[in-house]
Amino acid sequence: MKKLIISICFLVSSFLLFSQTSEQNYNQYYRFPLSLGVEYQNYTPFAQYGSLYNIFEISGNVRWPIPPVPIIQPTIKGGMLRFDSQDQDDPYKWDNTHWFGGLGLTVSHRFAKNFEISGEIAGMLTQSSFKNLVPEEGTVGQLNIIAEGGLRIALNPSYNFSIDVHPSLKYFRGLGALQDYNGFIFGVGFSGSYRFGKDPDSPQAIIRSIQFGDFSLPPLFAAMQSYYAKNPIGTLIITNTEKNPIKDLQVSFFQAGFMDSPTPAASIPELPGGTSREIPIRASFNQEVFLTEGVTPLTSEIIVTYTSQGRPAEQRLPVSYDLYDKTSVTWDDDNKVAAFITPADSALRNYSSFIRQACKEQTIPMYNQNIQFAAQAFHALSEIGVLYQIDPTLPFTEVQNNPMVIDSISLPRDTLKRITGDCDDLTVLFCSLLETVGIESGFITVPGHIYAVFNTKEQARNFADLNNDRQLTINLDGELWVPVEITMIGKTGFLESWRRGIEEWSAYEEEPEKRGFYVTRKAQELYRPVGLKETDLGLQYGEKENIIHNFQIDMDKIVEGIVSDYVRTAQEQNRAKDWNSLGIAYARFKRYDKAVDAFDKALALNRNFLSADINKANVLFLQGSYPEARDQYISAANSLEQANQSSGTKMVKLFINLSRTYYQLESYDDAQEYFSKAETLDAEAASEYSYLAVAGKSSDSGRAAENENISEEILFFEEEE
Repeated sequence: MKKLIISICFLVSSFLLFSQTSEQNYNQYYRFPLSLGVEYQNYTPFAQYGSLYNIFEISGNVRWPIPPVPIIQPTIKGGMLRFDSQDQDDPYKWDNTHWFGGLGLTVSHRFAKNFEISGEIAGMLTQSSFKNLVPEEGTVGQLNIIAEGGLRIALNPSYNFSIDVHPSLKYFRGLGALQDYNGFIFGVGFSGSYRFGKDPDSPQAIIRSIQFGDFSLPPLFAAMQSYYAKNPIGTLIITNTEKNPIKDLQVSFFQAGFMDSPTPAASIPELPGGTSREIPIRASFNQEVFLTEGVTPLTSEIIVTYTSQGRPAEQRLPVSYDLYDKTSVTWDDDNKVAAFITPADSALRNYSSFIRQACKEQTIPMYNQNIQFAAQAFHALSEIGVLYQIDPTLPFTEVQNNPMVIDSISLPRDTLKRITGDCDDLTVLFCSLLETVGIESGFITVPGHIYAVFNTKEQARNFADLNNDRQLTINLDGELWVPVEITMIGKTGFLESWRRGIEEWSAYEEEPEKRGFYVTRKAQELYRPVGLKETDLGLQYGEKENIIHNFQIDMDKIVEGIVSDYVRTAQEQNRAKDWNSLGIAYARFKRYDKAVDAFDKALALNRNFLSADINKANVLFLQGSYPEARDQYISAANSLEQANQSSGTKMVKLFINLSRTYYQLESYDDAQEYFSKAETLDAEAASEYSYLAVAGKSSDSGRAAENENISEEILFFEEEE
């Protein structure tokens, strides 16, 4: 019994020590095809005959694990069980030997490479042999059966050899007249076994079922980080060189230091023997790639894990390549430029805010805001001395159509610090500034050159609201875009750069395949902006008076260009409606004196031309003379009522203007009253100005914050309606 307690304690402590979770399936990995073992076991009987005998067993066993489930091991067992009598009166009479053989089943679990625990059951048939029991008859005996259960605690000094501690319990049952030995006996034995097969940890047994095809990586670029995560950096061919299929293939790519974990490339449930598979390799680099400088030689690994004939295996392929920093690029795809456009840069956002605040008072509310900011940014960059400077080593003309040449594009913040750049540097800087304020940008490539373009958000049919020359804009999907030859910065004005940009675009009208138009936001779906380590640039923004002055010169030219057609038409036709249209055009651009003069000329030709009279009131509104504007609006409303025109579209617009005027006078009840009148006549037309219905209430503050130019919104009246 003492031996039993010791064995159980050893079993429990060993289980607690080794039964730890592991990702490795030791049962499969260290499985063997066949085991031959020999054993010696000493027994203590539980029956009353226990004190009369010394009992021991010498046996052999054969175990063969079932290949799909190697923990289940059918067993054949045979040997000799010896009973030596301790009877002092006749010590040899009851000596007997049992020769036995039988079948069993072992369930074994390996917790570690060198440790396993098994449970077993067996049934055996024995032939007993008594030489001295009946001397006159010689050797006598009978058949018996044995049922056995036990545990095996195995220590495996190597793959092929195992040493077991084997506690077991046997039950004897005689099949003849002799029933004296019926009962249980308990024993603890020791065994050794030899396991056939090859150690999977030996150099000769390492699985090499996969053959890698030739694989090399071209130079990789930090700026293309987002692209590599979704698109292959290369293609690898793997071949199963075995006759049997390999299963559960997992292929990944890993670069230490620049990846948080391996990037999955493929998951293949089964690859038949002798077949190949082409694997696209992707790379999900982390932000560390943006911290490299110049060229960094690296060695990565292709990792392939799989199962071959139930055994796990892993193979690795080292791959060397060069990683270029975030300013480097090759020109195999012009869309890559978008990766260098960085509107999230706080330094650019701060600079854009300065530009907008500096020119706030000079910005014309009723002219396209995108064009005005583009002009302001153009002159702001000129003010700090930004200039075009061709790259002396790799000019754009040489690298554009040569994907083998590695070019460098400066990040916008670096160009601002250096204040010089070639065409691609200045293009990404200008586009970045536009994007910081929500202006949709793009870039145009023509042979040997790249320059910026931006979306005015103006519908193509309204081209005259931007410039009287339809050819000065590019129609893309029904919206008008303005190109800017950014290399002219610091040398000329914005309007001249605009004209040069359209000239370069139009030069390839007959050869459209030679020019490319790329929208930044669309290109950034593939090439996201590079990561930045933001620092204060210490940028000096220059004198805002100079920015304003040059901006106003450009706006004067733009305005004169737009109104020139109106002036010519009014002078040639000399009709009231044409002078009225000219007055509206001048009022849009804050040329209020010229606007009033044009409206007066319209009224001189037709004293009853009410539209011109109302438009003069609009000018008073825009100049902030709200009481005077209110009085003229009311007078005009009375005139319409007298003319029985109190329900037309003109009255709707007039009521809205009156509501706005009262809004500015903070007479909110009156503002609501006139808005209600407009809404009664035409609810759809009035819906755009619904904030007037809640004038003076808390909900109105949101509208006021949303549109800073409420005081400069007004509806003008064209010819008599």
